[in-house]
Amino acid sequence: MKVSIETISLPLLFFLFLSLLSISEACHAMDKEALLHFKQKITSDPSKLLHSWTSSSDCCSSWEGVQCESSGRVVNVSRSGLITTSDFFGETSMSGSLSPYLGNLSFLKILDLSNLKELKGSIPKELGKLYHLTHLFLDSNKLQSSIPFSFKHLLRLEKLYLGDNFLSGSLPFSVIGSLRSLSELGLSGNRFSASIPASIGKLTLLTKLDLHGNTFSGSIPSSIGNLKSLKYLDLSENRITGSIPRSIGGLSQLVLLYLNHNGITGKVPSSVSGLTSLQFFRLSENKLTGHLPPSIGNLPNIQRLVFENNRLSGKLPATIGHLTTLTDIFFSNNKFRGKIPSSFGNLSNLQTLDLSRNRFSGKIPHQLAELQRLQTFDLSFNPLGMVKIPKWISKMKVFRLKLAKTGLKGQLPKWLSSSSSLSMVDLSSNGLTGKLPSWIGNMSSLAFLNLSNNGFHSSIPEEFKNLSFLMDLDLHSNMFSGNINKIFSKESRFPLGQFNSIDVSNNQFTGLIDEGLGERPVMGSIKSLILSHNPLGGTIPKSLGKLSEMEVLELVGNGLSGKIPAELGDADKMTTVLLSRNKLRGTIPKEVLNLKELGEFDVSGNQLSGMIPPHKAPIPVSAFLGNPGLCGAPLPPCKHS
Repeated sequence: MKVSIETISLPLLFFLFLSLLSISEACHAMDKEALLHFKQKITSDPSKLLHSWTSSSDCCSSWEGVQCESSGRVVNVSRSGLITTSDFFGETSMSGSLSPYLGNLSFLKILDLSNLKELKGSIPKELGKLYHLTHLFLDSNKLQSSIPFSFKHLLRLEKLYLGDNFLSGSLPFSVIGSLRSLSELGLSGNRFSASIPASIGKLTLLTKLDLHGNTFSGSIPSSIGNLKSLKYLDLSENRITGSIPRSIGGLSQLVLLYLNHNGITGKVPSSVSGLTSLQFFRLSENKLTGHLPPSIGNLPNIQRLVFENNRLSGKLPATIGHLTTLTDIFFSNNKFRGKIPSSFGNLSNLQTLDLSRNRFSGKIPHQLAELQRLQTFDLSFNPLGMVKIPKWISKMKVFRLKLAKTGLKGQLPKWLSSSSSLSMVDLSSNGLTGKLPSWIGNMSSLAFLNLSNNGFHSSIPEEFKNLSFLMDLDLHSNMFSGNINKIFSKESRFPLGQFNSIDVSNNQFTGLIDEGLGERPVMGSIKSLILSHNPLGGTIPKSLGKLSEMEVLELVGNGLSGKIPAELGDADKMTTVLLSRNKLRGTIPKEVLNLKELGEFDVSGNQLSGMIPPHKAPIPVSAFLGNPGLCGAPLPPCKHS
């Protein structure tokens, strides 16, 4: 049926007319003025984020990053430096400062100027007039000063992110306590100081609190236990002292708790058993003492326990074996003692077990062989008196096996040759002896090998060349002998298997260093080459200057003669050059002494002569002593004939 205009009532026509007016309502003049003033304060906009903001266009319909409600009032301004689309992710920046006129956007709900990197100056106190604001994102800029007291009026604010700026001062007690609608508060990576205000406990809707990377001091307020909705709590990397409040056990929704890198003392409270949702727990780098409470075994969802670098002591509670969701245990560098609990064999999802640098003793429980998902097994620096590596370890599929200074003696067990998964082996600082076996070449996945500080003797076997993935080799302080160039003859599978570091110092290797060493593909990525205290003889190869990634070169006490090649100066990333106690002669090349990154240099105890080249690095007198022919700063000036 056709409806004529006459059949529509006048009131309905009037309503439609008003609706059309509301849809086409132009941007409010006050809002437009505020945004144009903000644009004036921007000194650089390389990606033209504000290009569409012109006085001749409508800010509601034409300006990118601006949204209005039907009345023409601006409710959303989002010009983040992170640009994301369905198929693109990029970053940009914008320089300038925040205009106080932004405070005139009286209907604004969302303001996102995050990740613009170069916004400077202070946060205008006028932003405290944005009474409708629910989301404020100013993180990842260079804003300074403190949080304005006027922020206490932002009663509707739900998310506040000011992280990664240069904000300082204390958190105003009245401001923090007023923001009762907050669900997320991110202030990390600033310079906030003083203590965390107890009024934080009034923000009972908080699900995320991130204050890490500041200089907060004092203790954690016990009122933090009031935040029953909290899922994410990160107070790490501050200067917090005092003990962990017992009230923290009331945070049953908490998934992540990071308190690491502080000065927290006292014990781990038994109330942690209340953290029944917790998955990630970091207390590392503090001053915690005492035993771990048995109640720690009541965390049914825990995945990572990171308690390293504290002063925790006593025996590990067997109840940890109940935590079958655990994937990682990092307990290194504490004072734990006694036996490793056999219940750890129940941790079927465990991937990392790091108990290094403690005081564990006794037999390692064979039940650990059940940990078939274990990738890293580190018991280093414990008085375990192991003597032999347990053969049941061969049943595991570990990638990294670290048993340094655990009392091992005798020869390497042959079953290691059949362990195809091992990529890192550290058996340093033990009493291992005998030859480096030829079957070492069968360890085809090996990328890191540390056998230093043992009693190995013999030359490097020919099969060593088969370690095509090996990148880091440390054999220092043994009695290895034979031609050193066998080490450099290793195969590689480019880009894997190129050496990253070599330390074979304090052995009895011989043989002139190959002149073409710097041109070998296996050496192309090396950063550290330490051959000191081996009777090598010969000269320093010029080709070492072609090792463009090398940072450390140590050839101390190698019986080297000839000149220091100026070509070493081409390796411009070098920070350390130690050539002392050799028979080097000639002058010191200015190219070497003026390496731009040079921090440590020593040519003492040689036969060098001539004037020490002018240099900027603060090299001590001792680095040049024992060369009767050298003169010039920092030695006495040269005598002119």
